[in-house]
Amino acid sequence: MPPVNSQPTNPSDNTPFTPDLSQSIGPDESTAAGRSEIRKATAASAIGNLTEWFDYGVYAVAITYITAHFFPSEGGRLLALATFAISFLVRPLGGLVWGPLGDKLGRKRVLALTIMIMSVATFLIGALPTFEQIGIFAPILLVLLRMVQGFSTGGEYGGAATFMAEYAPDRKRGFFGSFLEFGTLGGFALGTAVMLGLQLLLTDQAMMEWGWRLPFFLALPMGLIGLYLRNKIEDTPVFQELEASGEVEQSSPMRDLFRNYWRPMVVMTGLVIALNVVNYTLLSYMPTYLETQLGLDPNASLATILIGEVAMMALIPFAGSLSDKVGRKPLWYFSVIGLFVLALPMFWLMGQSFAWAIVAFAVLGILYIPQLATITATFPAMFPSHVRFAGFAITYNVATAIFGGTAAMANEALINATGFLLVPAIYMMVACVVGLVAIRFMPETAGASLRGTEIPDATETGILAQVPAKQS
Repeated sequence: MPPVNSQPTNPSDNTPFTPDLSQSIGPDESTAAGRSEIRKATAASAIGNLTEWFDYGVYAVAITYITAHFFPSEGGRLLALATFAISFLVRPLGGLVWGPLGDKLGRKRVLALTIMIMSVATFLIGALPTFEQIGIFAPILLVLLRMVQGFSTGGEYGGAATFMAEYAPDRKRGFFGSFLEFGTLGGFALGTAVMLGLQLLLTDQAMMEWGWRLPFFLALPMGLIGLYLRNKIEDTPVFQELEASGEVEQSSPMRDLFRNYWRPMVVMTGLVIALNVVNYTLLSYMPTYLETQLGLDPNASLATILIGEVAMMALIPFAGSLSDKVGRKPLWYFSVIGLFVLALPMFWLMGQSFAWAIVAFAVLGILYIPQLATITATFPAMFPSHVRFAGFAITYNVATAIFGGTAAMANEALINATGFLLVPAIYMMVACVVGLVAIRFMPETAGASLRGTEIPDATETGILAQVPAKQS
């Protein structure tokens, strides 16, 4: 299969909408006002992502409390991890609903809805009665709220990435897009830090009785801040241009997507498998792994994760900027090959001591950064503007539901069944092999324009072209 660079045409008249790239649109980065608008768009995207992953981070490090209050029986921890995975199973449904809406109604409107749904559902988890209080209805309500979160996330992540990618200047899409993933890690790190701080400040009894609820309550004010920021900025220049051209009304995103863009969907699926098996093994399952499988003290476990996440956050903008200069594919190759080679020795090293656990987690985190930092620049650019939101949201969420959200549960179940503590390393290595194949067919889009109804191509307007890339 050749690299994904075909250019299906507009279904209305079989003529692709190709905008005049000599006429720039969007914020002018050379002016103070333009730079301010780009920063606002970046913040509006990142705060929603931070809120989303704050919940996932809090849930991951609160597994002990979730188990005690909602699944107080033998095998309860595995059920709690399964509840974590359930939200991912609903994400494809969210992608199917929110994605086409984002391509028809606009990115901004969908993002305003998803961030509020997510933050309210997270807040309500903190207010849930326990199994001791209402019996089986407690885990049922928890599962329902996790499903609501998954449904909203199905539109939030793809929409935020599309929003940021279409606002960023073409030649700096990697740099600005990396701040969406800065928000991802920021959410995980904030959730870990809040939980660790509470565990240090409160007694074990207070944490078990009510302290574990406090981090979930923080999601509501965070969501309101994100909603305010998103309402203060216009929809993306790329979508506004598409809307003005009449392409939004004439196009049928779902039909076009599955008929004309199945190849980028297949390639992206392979990339997402590599990305999210590593992501959820490192950032979601790791607290449980360090504490229950390696016997690390709970506070030491959280400290290990927090140190690694902060180190990763510091490197993300540099990796994003580097991808603007050398391309996305070289960074992905480096990351996937490095993780394949070092996964086993690093997971073995984690079991030696607290200090070595920090070193090993940091090494794996740093190797993962080249993928994480370039998601926003890479995935939206694999689709043309009239199906971009739907293409990203549906493909990403289906692959994540199957291979990402189930990573923690699969790792725990396989370790319990085999007694082999290095299962997570093997799981990551298999995912990296899949990713390596997908990278082979992944198009290089660094610097390419995202405007119009043709798939972006770096050989025409990006770093592979013989002329400087034009800004959007």
